[in-house]
Amino acid sequence: MSRRIPKGLAQHLMRHPLDVVPLLRSAWTLRRTKWWAYAPFLPLPGPTYWEFRMNTAYGESDAVPSAHEAVEAARWTIRSRTAR
Repeated sequence: MSRRIPKGLAQHLMRHPLDVVPLLRSAWTLRRTKWWAYAPFLPLPGPTYWEFRMNTAYGESDAVPSAHEAVEAARWTIRSRTAR
């Protein structure tokens, strides 16, 4: 399984620092249940769920989204949750 940071994300955030807000908010919604009980003790999605999401989005379970795709997906997550 590959759970790498999208290439160019750091550069994107240097140019657009406010994009960190939707990224963190969407990451928090995807966190694994009882994330504090599993190494690396970070609020990350579970490996099975992450593989499922990458497989449904890209057709490969080890795909890594681009920085633009990650930010746009995070913005979409925030918009879809606040529209309810």
